[in-house]
Amino acid sequence: MALLNFKKKEQSSGVNPQVAAFLQDYSIEVMPRTAEKVENFRDLLPAGTRVYIAHIEGTPIEDMVATAKRLNADGYPVMPHFPARIIKDKATLENWIAMYQGEADVKQALLLAGGVAQPHGDFSDSMQLMDTGLFDKAGFTRLHVAGHPEGNRDIDVDGSMLRVSDALKWKQGFSERTDAKMAIATQFAFEAQPIIEWADSLKAAGIDLPIHIGIAGPAKLQTLIKFAIACGVGPSLKVLQKRAMDVTKLLLPYEPTDVVAQLAAHKAANPDFNIERVHFFPLGGIKTNATWAIENGGASGVPASAS
Repeated sequence: MALLNFKKKEQSSGVNPQVAAFLQDYSIEVMPRTAEKVENFRDLLPAGTRVYIAHIEGTPIEDMVATAKRLNADGYPVMPHFPARIIKDKATLENWIAMYQGEADVKQALLLAGGVAQPHGDFSDSMQLMDTGLFDKAGFTRLHVAGHPEGNRDIDVDGSMLRVSDALKWKQGFSERTDAKMAIATQFAFEAQPIIEWADSLKAAGIDLPIHIGIAGPAKLQTLIKFAIACGVGPSLKVLQKRAMDVTKLLLPYEPTDVVAQLAAHKAANPDFNIERVHFFPLGGIKTNATWAIENGGASGVPASAS
């Protein structure tokens, strides 16, 4: 299969070398129900690709663990979501950690509040999960936390970024007083300049956690708009709405070429820029996203010491 050739394609005439560099060591997100549709991940993703497993409300923990076990066996370091608001209590959290470690050798996690309005139990945010000390006790080597380049109205209902910024400052402090290796994995957005300004504002505020920027993979425009609205994507949604008004582009699939190229150019011109990796949301399918990444020069496989 053509996708089994994971050599970098910088030599190809159509590949932007800045984009190829920016896409190195990208990660990707799956859900148990989407992973079930993939016959063989090795046909799509290079060994060593970090795979996040999204935990949507109503998904049994057994399905999450089974997906993690499968991916780990195939050579992919897995990073399951731990959404605070669907975890009943400390005992449940401890049980989930034990299941992931016992069956899938999980050593890293994405901690987030979760998209439900009302907590199911004792936890309402990721900071409370971190404060339990259970991840440190279990020997987790890496904890990622959520970032929102365009804010999050579930947290800051007034449209500001006050509470999300305060939360990131707290997490910065947590990283400084513990041995946890941390990074910020963000919601996706479609416009580069606001992302750049947000990342710069974090650095100015003393938050130096590496940023793994969320990028929506290729998808039908209608699909992308639906997910963007559901996920609370903010001002950059206008990029999609403008495209939808262009009849010549309405039926063409969206690809993240422009936003990735602009971020890559900024990174090339500013090597200290705090966005260090790309994290893909494969809204148009895992195969479609993986193919786009490889065709644009990206290669994955995250070194053990990498952010």
